[in-house]
Formats: sequence, C-alpha cells, structure tokens
Amino acid sequence: MAGTQRFRMILTGTLLLALPAVPAHAASKEIIQIQTQVQQLVEMVQRLQSTVDSHFGQMENLVQQSTANVAQMSTALNAMQQKLNAQADATNGKMDTVSGQVQTMNDSIDELKTRLGKLETQLQTLQSEIQTVQAQTAPQQPAQQPGDAGQPGDASQPGAANPNGVAGPNGAANQPGAGTPDAAPSATGVPQASASQAAASQTPPLRETYLGGLRDFNAAHYEAAQSEFGAVAQYYPNDNLAGNAEYYLGEIAFRQHDYKGTIRYDNAVLNNFSGNVKAPAAQLRKGQALITLGQREAGVREYRALIHRYPQTPEAVQARSRLNGMGVRINPR
Repeated sequence: MAGTQRFRMILTGTLLLALPAVPAHAASKEIIQIQTQVQQLVEMVQRLQSTVDSHFGQMENLVQQSTANVAQMSTALNAMQQKLNAQADATNGKMDTVSGQVQTMNDSIDELKTRLGKLETQLQTLQSEIQTVQAQTAPQQPAQQPGDAGQPGDASQPGAANPNGVAGPNGAANQPGAGTPDAAPSATGVPQASASQAAASQTPPLRETYLGGLRDFNAAHYEAAQSEFGAVAQYYPNDNLAGNAEYYLGEIAFRQHDYKGTIRYDNAVLNNFSGNVKAPAAQLRKGQALITLGQREAGVREYRALIHRYPQTPEAVQARSRLNGMGVRINPR
C-alpha cells in the first residue's frame, strides 16, 4: 500500500508540473477543464490501484491455495509411495513364503515317492520270498524205481531203494559227494562271489540314499546330506533323482555362502535336468547368487531367462517382482 500512495503522489506531481504556467488573473475556462481532467485522472488512478490491489489479493489467495494444495498432494504422494512400498515388501514376503511352501511341498512329495518306491521294493522282495518258500514246501514226485514196469523193485537187489528211501550198501546215495552242486566251495565253505556282485554290493541304493540325504538336509545336517546327495549324483547320474540331488547340493552351498558352488550345481540342474520340477527354483537361485557376487547383468539375464522358459511357475512371478524392485525392464529393448 505504501508503494501505491507513492505512485499516486508522483503521478499527481508530474501532472501538476506539466500544467503551463498561467497568470493568476488569467484563470479561465481552460484551466478549470485541465484541473477537472487532472482530478479525473487521479480518480482513475485510484480506481486502477484499487483494482490492482483487489486482483493482487486474489492472486495472493490463489498462490496460497495452490501452495497448500501442492503440500497436500506431496503428502498424499508420499503416503501412497510408502503404502506401495509396504505392499511391495509384503508381496515379496508372501511370494518368498509361497515359494518356500511350494518347495517344502515338493520335498514332501519327493520323500513320499521315495518311500512308496521303497515299499514297492519290499513288497516285491516279500513276494519273491513267499514264492521260494512255497516252492520248497511243495510235495516232490518220487523217482521211478528199477525193476519191471508196474512192479516194485526188489529190496535185495543191489542199488534198489528200500522202503525207507535209503540206498543199500552199494547204492549211489552212500557215495561221498553224491548230489553236491557243481560249484566248488571256497576255503571257508562258502561259494565265492563274482566281481560284478562285489561291485553291485558297493553301490548305495538309490532311493534309500536320497531319502537319507533329504532327512539330513531338513535336519540341517549338511555334511551328511552332501555325502548322500553326492553319492546319488555320482552313481545314478541319469536318474531324475540325481537332478533333485544336484539342486539340494546347490541349496546347501547357498546356505553356506558358497555362491560359486551354488552356480555350479544349478548349472548341472539346468543343463542336464531342464524338465525337472526343481529347475525353475535352481535358475532363480542362480540369478540371486550372481547378483550377490556383483554380477548384476548376468543375474538379470537369468531372471529373464527364467520368465521366458518357465512363465507359469511361482519362481517366474518372483523373478518379475525382483526385476521390478531393481527398476529393470522385464523384456529388454
């Protein structure tokens, strides 16, 4: 307001100085008109100033309202961002939980399959033993006796069987070594096993060994589990359980912070058992191990490959979430 009054005073003084110097006695109609015009100009300036003040006040109110709105919007955006971050963290946590539950379920299914296989083997062994016992207890047909057809043999004849079924003094039954098997006994009286049988006895059973490794893994006995899973992978490299064993060896290495070992085992799963149920989890873990080792681009490539190869798996959903959290596009440009 002080600036406005100063502006009016300057304008009024300028107009007064602009008036021509006229003698007092020459006051005429023209001077009165000029004075009237000056008064009108002053009034116009006052109205203009009033309008400017009014508009300035309105503008000031608008600026204040805009500032308040911006502050509210900023607060709302911050709250929304925090909410989104919390939801993303909760989603990631749920995805990790779901992935762990799915993995536990797969482990339980593997254990159940192994137990069913073991039970099937036991049933087959039991059936074989029953058949053997039945064959041993079946009545045997008597051998044909020497003599005329349809007549019993004479017990007095040499070699003829007596009624008790025991050969006479000259019968073959009294000869040493009669009826013995062709195989020669060893020094201990027990037939010697072949080299192939000895090698087979050294090979650990597949399902029992894998099941033992799974039990030791769940009990956090990692050293024993490594030995058992390693035996499965070594002696049965083409069996699907070998892929599971490679996966668990990678999981043990990951838990022990051996990320290079984790990548090696995961590569074995992905290269040799790409159709295994644990292949998506192995590729997800491989990407995480690469990122932990500082190889971010390689880890991102593994996540993208996982999404491309196994798009409908929970691991693919988790890979998408991790890429979004890293601010990386799922599909490269």
